Amino acid sequence: MPQTRRNKIFFGLGTIGRDMFYTTVATYLIYYLTDILDLSDATMWWMTLILTVLRIFDALNDPVMGMVVDNAGGKFGKFKPMIVLGALLGAAFMVPMFMDFGLGQTAYLLLFTFLYLGWDIFFGANDIAYWSMLPALSVHPAEREKIGAFARICANIGMYAVVVGILPVTGMLTQALGSAKQAWFVFALGTAVLMLLFQMFTVAGVREQRNVFKKEEKSGLRDLVVLLRGNDQLRYTIISMGMFMIGYVTTTGFGVHFFKYAFGDEGKYPVFAGVLGIAQLSALLVFPLLSRRLERSRLYCLSMLLVVAGYLVFFFSPMNILPLGIAGFLLFTGQAFIQLLMLMFLADCVEYGQWKLNKRQESLTFSFQPLINKIGGAVSSGIVSATLILSGINAARSAQEVTAKGILMMKVSMLVLPLLFILAGFLIYKRFYRLDAALHAKILKELMARGDLSEDVV
Repeated sequence: MPQTRRNKIFFGLGTIGRDMFYTTVATYLIYYLTDILDLSDATMWWMTLILTVLRIFDALNDPVMGMVVDNAGGKFGKFKPMIVLGALLGAAFMVPMFMDFGLGQTAYLLLFTFLYLGWDIFFGANDIAYWSMLPALSVHPAEREKIGAFARICANIGMYAVVVGILPVTGMLTQALGSAKQAWFVFALGTAVLMLLFQMFTVAGVREQRNVFKKEEKSGLRDLVVLLRGNDQLRYTIISMGMFMIGYVTTTGFGVHFFKYAFGDEGKYPVFAGVLGIAQLSALLVFPLLSRRLERSRLYCLSMLLVVAGYLVFFFSPMNILPLGIAGFLLFTGQAFIQLLMLMFLADCVEYGQWKLNKRQESLTFSFQPLINKIGGAVSSGIVSATLILSGINAARSAQEVTAKGILMMKVSMLVLPLLFILAGFLIYKRFYRLDAALHAKILKELMARGDLSEDVV
């Protein structure tokens, strides 16, 4: 099997289980806390504060972890050992978060803080190492797009396996085990095991291009400052990605609550989620075709038109699955394009930074991806949790107990605020991002001429 194809397949397969694992926590942890553990409003206010602070704290730690990965080496390279370590320890901290220890409020909050912080740190280490491999697999934009697109397809398969399946599976497990709490624990354990199994595809199957890059000195804190100051395209990518992630994660964070309390039938959520999964997978499949015909800036504009249309249709739609499904299809098709474009922008910033700063720093550059995700998650968790409490949804037991004002508050937080964040990120990109295909090709030629990059790259 040709190396590029082999890397594309094994790199992509690795993230199926990763995203099942991540989605369980990132999307459904708050639902588990509010509707399965049935925590009080007072406890949820504390939980909102804890989740927000922890995610911001750990986000700031990610560049340090990026330096650790960049400085690693040895027989197995600098990426794979951290992928394995992060996966194992991330799973060890994640599974107990879905256990009911029967503790009082203070003891439970302390234990939860410890577990969540451990999960966040070690999954972040895995995430940095995993995505940092992408620039090391190929420097050519077309090949990166193929590898990245397949990885995102696999990631979405994993994510939507959870999104579509979590309520039906936990429902069946609840009937079998006689306890919803035990059902969610078994589900969490299952995703952790699958994450570990799928990560072995990447660890065993991917072959890095270790000999085409110039040997670099180890990175330190000064390099982080130099990178942020000197790599202007990375700064704008970080800000734009951050705005997008806040919007995207906030919208998805309300999914189950919207169908349970606004739509009035949480059983329709898996159907809706299936539509979203089809939308995102379809978008990722056609992305390579579109990218050959449209430059990235035009593709980003097209994506934003789809996103804006989706949000508007969703907000004004009646509580009917058909128009909501159309809105979701538009919205998540556009979001899938943007997610992959952001990944490509970040990968291109590696060569841009090497060109400007004379140092190639894949992991330090890609450490900003989990940083962005965590800050986005922190802000979105705060928005979701506060909205659920203030709207009366957390205290409600059925849709009938939620007022029209409460539903409107949720819709504004779920649809209006995210759209404003995503639009802000797009405007920043349009105003400041200049790293197009022509400039990237020029950079590669100059890096080869300088001896910083072998001419044998794939």
